[in-house]
Amino acid sequence: MSPSLNTDAKKTLLRKIPHGVFICGVAEGELVNGFTASWVTQGSFEPPLVVMAVRADSTSNGIIQRTGRFSLNVLAADQKDLAAVFFKPQKGIGGRFDAAPYSLGELGLPLLNDALGGVECELVGQVAHGDHTVFVGEVKTALLNRDGVALELSATGWTYGG
Repeated sequence: MSPSLNTDAKKTLLRKIPHGVFICGVAEGELVNGFTASWVTQGSFEPPLVVMAVRADSTSNGIIQRTGRFSLNVLAADQKDLAAVFFKPQKGIGGRFDAAPYSLGELGLPLLNDALGGVECELVGQVAHGDHTVFVGEVKTALLNRDGVALELSATGWTYGG
């Protein structure tokens, strides 16, 4: 006999998992894109790994698959408006960085000038199952612009999960 899933309980409980709000950056040729990522965690100290889930049908997912690289920008607690620029659905690619000055890091990935900082990662693993791909990236570069409290999803009033 298969267990039955209480979908209301599942939704409520999964939304209680705490998440930060990050801007993931990708680059392929001349194209630079970014999106809001909240399903992110550290996965290892040595080597330093981060784990991130990305919508399987997104443009950026394909870029990560092809290039094997991504950046993660850590936003400050007062940068909800900046996160919103990358959160809204957008047709095509690019454009979001017009409102968010950035520089390319050593691996050629976008690092936001106004974020607390960011890391550039090389893809070392992935699991494609369900509607998101779980990417594991090894942190290869890290840039700290300033220290501060990071933006958390619970503080935005947005929900993503469940």
